[in-house]
Amino acid sequence: EIIRPIFDKECQNTTIIDGTSLIQALHQYMRKGLFKSTTLFCTFDVRNLYTMLPQEEALNVLVEFLHVHGYTKVKGIPLETIRLLASIVLKENVFVYGKKIYQQVLGGAMGSLFTLTLANIFMWKWHKELVRRQDMTENANTWHPNIKLEYKIGKSLLFLDVLLTNINGALSTSSYHKPAAEPYVVPFISDHPRHVFENIVQTSLRRAIKYSLTFQSFNDERRYIKSTFLYNGSVYC
Repeated sequence: EIIRPIFDKECQNTTIIDGTSLIQALHQYMRKGLFKSTTLFCTFDVRNLYTMLPQEEALNVLVEFLHVHGYTKVKGIPLETIRLLASIVLKENVFVYGKKIYQQVLGGAMGSLFTLTLANIFMWKWHKELVRRQDMTENANTWHPNIKLEYKIGKSLLFLDVLLTNINGALSTSSYHKPAAEPYVVPFISDHPRHVFENIVQTSLRRAIKYSLTFQSFNDERRYIKSTFLYNGSVYC
């Protein structure tokens, strides 16, 4: 609760939180005249980041991050104390498997909000090294034994739920649907409150509006949404 707002504030200019923020950032890039016909997109995926974080190093990076941004205390709590508390959260994780008790010695608990924040801060340090070296090849996988990347480069790439395409220097964006997850949504015959289904429809349409750069792509997405909801028993179409 005290670390995440600091990260969000200090790293907002280099953080993409969803497809909408990505499209907005690309539009700013285009307004500066930097988007060319030769522009390529590149995405990175870190393998098993949460469970591969080196614990001591991650704690050191946490303290470094706060120091770099001018903090000696956070809400009256000294950085040494923050590191100690973070260490407890990170290291005092145990689980039972095969009637034996194990303690986690690498990474953090999956699903923990603190693990998410710490992983982001750890990658803040890694990202600085990327910018310094300007190296996006396989050599990047040699910088740290725990950080291994899978990357894709091309004129048409997926990022989260957005399909990006560079068409001769013109940006095209549209919604992307993961085959493993869609066209399935919560069945409309389930006992969920009615407002849940209304929100699903509204959210899908908002995403279509934000992601579609042409009326044709919006219509294509609208038809996809309608057919998906009808398939799942919707009465809102």
